[in-house]
Amino acid sequence: MEKLISWNLNGVRAVAKKGLVDIIHQLDADVICFQETKAQDDQTLEALDGLEGYHIETYSAIKKGYSGTAILSKKKPLSVTKGLGKEEHDTEGRVITAEFEDYYLLTAYVPNSKGGLTRLPYRQIWDADLLKHMQALEKKKPVILCGDLNVAHQPIDLKNPKANFNKSAGYTEEEIGGMDNFLKAGYTDSFRHFYPSEIKYSWWSYRMKARDRNIGWRLDYFLVSDKLIDKTEDAFILNDVFGSDHCPVGIKLK
Repeated sequence: MEKLISWNLNGVRAVAKKGLVDIIHQLDADVICFQETKAQDDQTLEALDGLEGYHIETYSAIKKGYSGTAILSKKKPLSVTKGLGKEEHDTEGRVITAEFEDYYLLTAYVPNSKGGLTRLPYRQIWDADLLKHMQALEKKKPVILCGDLNVAHQPIDLKNPKANFNKSAGYTEEEIGGMDNFLKAGYTDSFRHFYPSEIKYSWWSYRMKARDRNIGWRLDYFLVSDKLIDKTEDAFILNDVFGSDHCPVGIKLK
């Protein structure tokens, strides 16, 4: 059994001060993927100082203190690629592709469409290019995509769907359609596969005690190639792990 976990840290250095290394050991995942490290590569490694038993790959944005991803794995990946191979996307440290024996694992921090949806057109291009990258890999091995995909896919995936639809970043027709495209292309939302009607969120605003009141959104996913879904044993969202405005999500593979 393999356990894979994804977690948007909203700052690796901030969570390090809250016991990140201990949390990683408690999670005991075979692979753990981070988004929004908000640190340069050396700063991420420094924040993980003292962590044993994991190979660490980091990918930072050129802009300091912004975006950034990392993959920690007990087994060293066969190969690692950073970015999507397009200059317009590859300055923000948003995607790492790690090749393992039976699959490619991608972790992604998908661009937020921002207030006023100012970045929505770019976000749509990004989604399409990410899917193209996955489809090219899929010809060689099944692909698993995890991370903060910055979309609530269905009304069940956020507390106040009507108030947010086509007004808030993460719940517009275009972003929902982008997720539809991944599912139509042969990927399965693993959590919904196992729990079609369960209300569970992975992100809560820091404002208005949203997490205490469970006013949240499900923005973090494992999308699993349909070729691997039979080997996927379970999916989970760890609401009781604190340290960020997101909580970890994961899957278990047979």
